[in-house]
Parts: sequence; structure tokens; C-alpha cells
Amino acid sequence: MGLSLKASSAKNKKKATPMKQTAPPQNYDPNLWNKDLAPVTETERTWDAKAYAALWVAMVACVPTYLLAGGLIAAGMNWQQAVLTVLLGNVIVLLPMIAIGHMGAKYGVPFPVLLRSAFGPQGAKIPAVARGLVACGWFGINTWVGGSAIYVILNTLTGDMFKGEALPLLGIDPAQTMSFLVFWAMHLYFIRNGTESIRWLEVLAAPFLLAMGFALLIWAYVTAGGFGEMLSAPSQFIEGGAKEGQFWGTFFISLTGMVGFWATMALNIPDFTRYAKNQRAQIIGQAIGLPIPMALFAFISVAVTSATVTIYGEAIWNPVELAGRMGGISVIFALAALVIATLTTNLAANVVAPAYGFSNLAPSKISFRMGGYITAAIGILIFPWKLVEDASAYIFTWLVGYSALLGPIAGVLIADYFLLKRAHLNVDDLFKADGVYGAQKGWNRAGLIAFVAGALPNLPGFLHTAGVVKSVPAVFDAIYVYAWFVGFIVASAVYYLMTRGTAKT
Repeated sequence: MGLSLKASSAKNKKKATPMKQTAPPQNYDPNLWNKDLAPVTETERTWDAKAYAALWVAMVACVPTYLLAGGLIAAGMNWQQAVLTVLLGNVIVLLPMIAIGHMGAKYGVPFPVLLRSAFGPQGAKIPAVARGLVACGWFGINTWVGGSAIYVILNTLTGDMFKGEALPLLGIDPAQTMSFLVFWAMHLYFIRNGTESIRWLEVLAAPFLLAMGFALLIWAYVTAGGFGEMLSAPSQFIEGGAKEGQFWGTFFISLTGMVGFWATMALNIPDFTRYAKNQRAQIIGQAIGLPIPMALFAFISVAVTSATVTIYGEAIWNPVELAGRMGGISVIFALAALVIATLTTNLAANVVAPAYGFSNLAPSKISFRMGGYITAAIGILIFPWKLVEDASAYIFTWLVGYSALLGPIAGVLIADYFLLKRAHLNVDDLFKADGVYGAQKGWNRAGLIAFVAGALPNLPGFLHTAGVVKSVPAVFDAIYVYAWFVGFIVASAVYYLMTRGTAKT
């Protein structure tokens, strides 16, 4: 695309710098283009490896990450098995993360635009919105967590003055509702100011959040005189254990859940890698910032919770509840850190993707900012506190369930970009309704058929796990255990078989 230049005065002889166009270049379809979806300029490629590592550390440090190990231990694992399952899941998801990130770093366009190559300009709206709606769910969950921290701060400072009766329909009390809305409103500043404002927040927050994690670990160790019972507790899957012989079934569905946790970002990572200085920046930054910090925070979760058994006489997995128990001025610092952690995760992981996705529905009418506001509105309407009531349902229904939807999208994207197009795209044609990616009036049937083919095998198992149907043939429950992997493999294979020999770039 062409670049417009800032006017320079002959008097001061300032060097002109490229700016993003506010109108589509000639021959671009205005219904497929806006300045937020347009390829970034060279001057906007400012993200180095440190920025991507900081992005991931700031996203990893959040309550849902902290709760992951708790769900695995509740399922019967010991702490080593839980932490290794988290680590392995994130090593696996790192591979498609880097592969799909390659697209954004090379061509400078966001995830919804890249989808047009495999799904067509119109067909791309379906997977983009599917990814966006999952993010809306996560946005709501994290906003509820942040609001809960504010609620605990208020009650700690006032001796529980703000606790009250639950409101009809909502099921939460007035102060909880207001705390949720206050934290929700904090996001609007960053939505208004775009992706770059999110980057500097992540860079500033990452070292602070790491320090707070280690501080919490030290507090637990010193206060309890060691980490206590949980780190010495055996797995329930060993001989004589309550779940003897059941380890592998639990492990594989848990591993799928761990992959599903960041399967969301594995899709829309081009929304961030489009700003990379080079491919090395996004590869090194993500490799450093994702798997090891995830395992570290899982260990902190287990170790601190183990110490709470000694300190309080019960295992406290929820860090918001734990901070409330700590009392004194420390609770304010702990919960303030939790609010920052939740805000950074929510903005990067759960605002950017749906904002671009909704913008892609009607680029001439919906900007990134408007897409972000739509995301925020849906985050309220889904009643997110209902999604996290059951720890088992959180991992096995929510995480695994949506991974069955996102795995096929990743499979189609990677097959299209690496196997069919050999990493060569015509960026101009991504913004043309009648370009080489126009397919059948904007709908690439191969991409859509492959997407459905990848999702369908997991549907019966999901409906059974969610309690919608009472029973299904055992084979479907077995398939659902590997939901993301099944969807990825089936969709990529179907897409490649339908399109080989027809590559257009």
C-alpha cells in the first residue's frame, strides 16, 4: 500500500515520516479495508524480542493461569505432574503460535485479514467472529476476577461493610456488581488508545508481576515454615490411590485443556507480530515468554496453596480469597498487583482479537475502537461469574470445548499458508473482493468445509461433557479427549486435499 507523508516545513527541514493512510488505496474494496486492518508501516514495526517476552509474562501472570494447576490437582495429579502438564501443553501450543505469528511478522496485517486467504473475504468473517466470541468469554471472566479483587479491597478496608444480598437475576450483590463495572470501565482507556498503549503497559507490568509472584512464594514459605503437605502428597493415580490406573485418560484431556488455554492467542498472534521488527523478535520473544513462565506460575500456585493448608487449615486456590485472608496492608498491595495482572492479560489476550474480528465484519463502519467497545459490552452480557463456578467444568467443558472450535481454524490457516501458498501472499489482493482470494463470491468453500469437518468429530463428546446429552458412543468421548489435535489434523488434511494444485498468491 502507498504511504502518505507528513508535511515538512522548508524552514525547519524536518524529515517526513510515514503515516498510515486514512483512505483505502485505489482498487482496494472499502468494505474490506480500514486504517486499523491495513498493513503496518516500517516505522510502526517497533516490537523486539523483549517486548514479546514481556507481553507473555504479563499475560501469563493472571488468576486463570494460577487456577490451572489447582484444577489438575483436584483431578488427582500430584504437583510435579500438574506443573509438567502445564509446561508440556504450552510447549506444544508454542509451535502453532510461532508458525501463525510468522504470517503477521512477514506481511504486517492482523489475523482477520490473513483468514481471507483460506476462507475468502466473506467466509473469513465466520472464524474471526468465532475467535472473537471466545475472547469475549475470557474478557468477561477476567473482568469478573479483577472486579472481585476490588470488592475484597473495599470489604477489607471497611470490615465487610459492602457485603449484601444477591440481586435478582444477577446472583451477585450490589457492591460486587459495581466493582465488576468499575474494573470493566478501566479497559475503556486502552481500547480507546489502541494496541500501542497496550504494549507499553505490558512492558512496564511484566517485571513488577514477576517480582510479586516471587514475593508471594517467599511469604508462603516463611509464614508456613515450608510449603507443607501438598508438595509431599502422592498422585491419586499410583497403586492404592483413589484413581489408580486412570492417569493417562486424565493426562491427555488435561493436556488438551492446557493447549486450549492459549489456543486463542495461537490464532490471533498476528495481531501483535505484525508490529515485529523481524521474525527473530517474535520467535525468540515468544519462546522465552510463554512455556517457562506458565510452568513457573503453576508451581507458585501449587506451592503457595500447599502453604495455606498449614497457615489457614485449608487449601485456598483462589488468590483473591487468599489476599483477603492475609489481612493488613499487605492485602492492598497483593490485590492491587492482581488487578494490574488481570488488566494486562485481559487487554492483550481478550480485547485485541475480538476488536479486529468485529471490525472485519464491516471495516468501513466498525473501527478497532468500536470493535473493542462491542467486546466490552458482550463481556457484561454473558454473566461471566457463571462460567467459573465449577473448576471441573472450567477445564473440561470450557477450555477443551472451545479448543475443538479453534483447532480447525489453526489447521486451515497453517495448511493454506505453509503447504499450499509456501508462505507467499499477495497483500493487495487480501483487500480486494475480486482478487485472487475472492473465491466463490467471497466464500472459499474448501476453507469452510475443512473448518466444519474438523469441528464435527468433537461435537458429540462436547455435548456429553457439557451435560446436554446423557450418553454418546464411547468413541466420541475418546475423540473429545484430543479435541484441539483432532480438529487441527482433520481440518488441515481436508483443506490440503481439496486445494492442492490450486495455489494462488
